[in-house]
Amino acid sequence: MIPQTLTEAKEGKNVHLEHIEDMVFNEGVTGTRNAILFLRNLRDMLSGTSSRSINITTKWDGAPAIFAGVDPADGAFFVAKKGLFNADPQMYKTVEDVKSKLSGELQDKFLVALQEFSKLGIKSGVYQGDLMFTKSDLSKEKIKGQDYLTFQPNTIVYAVPAASSLARKIRRAKIGVVWHTTYSGKTIQDMKASFGQSIVPKLKSVPSVWMDDATYKDVSGTATFTQEETANLTAMLSHAGKIFQKLPPKALNDIAGENEFLVRLKAFNNTKVRKGKTIVNARTHVFQLIRYFREYYKKEAEKRSSDKGKQAQLDKANKLMTYFDNHKNDLIKIYEIVMLLTSAKNMVVNKLNQAGSIPTFLRTTSGFKVTEQEGYVAIDKVGGAVKLVDRMEFSKANFSPDVIKGWQK
Repeated sequence: MIPQTLTEAKEGKNVHLEHIEDMVFNEGVTGTRNAILFLRNLRDMLSGTSSRSINITTKWDGAPAIFAGVDPADGAFFVAKKGLFNADPQMYKTVEDVKSKLSGELQDKFLVALQEFSKLGIKSGVYQGDLMFTKSDLSKEKIKGQDYLTFQPNTIVYAVPAASSLARKIRRAKIGVVWHTTYSGKTIQDMKASFGQSIVPKLKSVPSVWMDDATYKDVSGTATFTQEETANLTAMLSHAGKIFQKLPPKALNDIAGENEFLVRLKAFNNTKVRKGKTIVNARTHVFQLIRYFREYYKKEAEKRSSDKGKQAQLDKANKLMTYFDNHKNDLIKIYEIVMLLTSAKNMVVNKLNQAGSIPTFLRTTSGFKVTEQEGYVAIDKVGGAVKLVDRMEFSKANFSPDVIKGWQK
């Protein structure tokens, strides 16, 4: 078992969507089994051999997250940020609320949201989306010789052909939003989320609000696997399943049960993403992981002023090295599963990207670079949701100092 000195209590519930391959670390045996099942169902859906037991939504790279709805307590319309679900819900029901609680550009955007979203005919419940633009965020730009109407809320630049009907709709709008989640309940605190629903048809259409929902749309009609692609994906998942069956359940569950170890392990994995490096050899990766933990606790010891504090960190390192000595081979097998799930996920993402959508670019220090959507969310029939993101594409760009973000312009 991983040393108890590395355990931290988990506070509250995790509302952050996780990458599908990280289910192996986060949820142990159950997460690994579910990740494989998710990918099998996605394979079947994209090869046309099953009914749609999984819903897919597109992850739009909007900011900030925004909520609009009706407070069950008094029937008043409101807009809100993520503080809506705090113990003391933060809602903006009037212009005075917005002006007194927000400032700067955020205040400007929420004033527009309060005025315009109130026209959508929301009678009950709450809708969550990603804010894509307000009027001042729209720009005319020439990219690779073509004229576009662009907006960039975060990392990705969305570029709409300037002469298109979509560009005309966006120019008329005062605000743009992509809805992805609905909430219902008798109080704000008791509300439950529903993912993957088609939301826009439920709302009143007004020219001043451009909106879409995140439901995946194959506008090209080409996002289906060939027989060869299906066979390759099946082979990956079968290999992952065979390794999984031979692993002691305790090896997977120990990682999921130790929060500090899990946080540090995922932090190390992200150092690879930041450098644009994939895991190509599980054994090499595990040995680098062990070195990372050894150096991490050595640095933590050096930060401590007392001998007792220094020794506590060194004791953690020593216990952890003993754990690695005893479970190194299990960790290698776990990372072999993660590598296979990542490859399978990227096959799915690449196929979903063929559906066609608004052209997307990265604004780099050396000009525009074509990129894909941020990613997708897969939702199963009982409401579980995971991220499908090509981390070598979007996550690397999100970390990169060479990619100019919307808030840096």
